[in-house]
Amino acid sequence: MVLSLRHRFLFVHIAKTAGSSLRRSLRRIQRRDPWYVLQFAASRLSHVSGHRIASKLPRHARIIAAKEMLPEPFFDSLFKFSFVRNPWDRYVSAYHHIMREQRHLLKGDESFEGFLRLVFDPERPWQYHLDTFSTVEWSYLVDLEGRCCVDFIGRYERLEEDYEEIFKRIGVSAPGLAHERMSSGRKDYRSYYTDETAAWVADRHRADLEHLAYTFDPE
Repeated sequence: MVLSLRHRFLFVHIAKTAGSSLRRSLRRIQRRDPWYVLQFAASRLSHVSGHRIASKLPRHARIIAAKEMLPEPFFDSLFKFSFVRNPWDRYVSAYHHIMREQRHLLKGDESFEGFLRLVFDPERPWQYHLDTFSTVEWSYLVDLEGRCCVDFIGRYERLEEDYEEIFKRIGVSAPGLAHERMSSGRKDYRSYYTDETAAWVADRHRADLEHLAYTFDPE
């Protein structure tokens, strides 16, 4: 999550939606904010305390965290936005990320189906690197009553266009978008799935399919 007091924006960072690239660009603006020094100091104090003093909005916090922590008039005045991604494509991206950086988590079965079985295993304890990207995207964007709290939802599928749009709304020139942590050697995401494994994702992400209008085969 990136908050700028000067430019009055709040970015809700959903994992595996080009968020690292977006954060890099938004940080350039945030660091010019007069309040950034205090934000940075609070973040470091949170780290030193083992995050026991609740002075930091976590990287992948849901928008409800900001709504509960910030004064209501200030929260309402912010331009709040996020980016989402087709859930089936998101799992393929996560799989390549795990294979590249956290392969030991796969416990010997490095197939895509084995990866999905591990992610969806109800007996598995919560693990940051497996669960941040498999959380329903819609849950990041709503309050406790299920009402959407963001003003703009960008889409990974039209990243460049929506990237330009958010900077127009912020009111500053858009810096070049740095493409970070991109997977190489990927095939079309649909080729990774069987009918059964595609149904696993559909079942987990029903809210994303309903509210964000994603389908396995986009028209």
